[in-house]
Amino acid sequence: MKKLVVTPLILLVLLLFISPFVIAQSNKEDIDIIQGAFGKDKKELVRDYMELPGKDSAAFWKLYDEYEDKRKVIGKERINLLEQYANGYQNLDDAKAEKLATAILSNDAKYNNLHQTYFKKFTTILGARNAAKFLQLEMYVQTYVRANVMREIPLIGDLDKQKP
Repeated sequence: MKKLVVTPLILLVLLLFISPFVIAQSNKEDIDIIQGAFGKDKKELVRDYMELPGKDSAAFWKLYDEYEDKRKVIGKERINLLEQYANGYQNLDDAKAEKLATAILSNDAKYNNLHQTYFKKFTTILGARNAAKFLQLEMYVQTYVRANVMREIPLIGDLDKQKP
């Protein structure tokens, strides 16, 4: 895959993550991030990458839409956690840090469970190779977005250095 630097977009995305309207608009931001990075929306990216034969296409897209609905719920939860961190990092104590870290780990587990569940479902439609191809693309896109957002979020150790 082509690597692109989109620093201004990442700053915009971080601001959107911090805004109070982010939960309602998270699907739009997902689309904006992916379009900015790859020059197309996610569904178009998946379609072009997967190159599905007509016989598998209808069943795949039906399952894909079901998968995306569930992924977006987990994504909204993750955005909420980032928002909690952004709104409270200046007063982050042990209790708040533990609560946020535990919630992030739980959110990661939900993503992993979703991937495992839908890998099996996609395998029945596409075969293991194409299901793995889809899963690889999905994880690549999620990792790309996460890494770029994480670059803009202050690390806890950096916050300690800023205290007087």
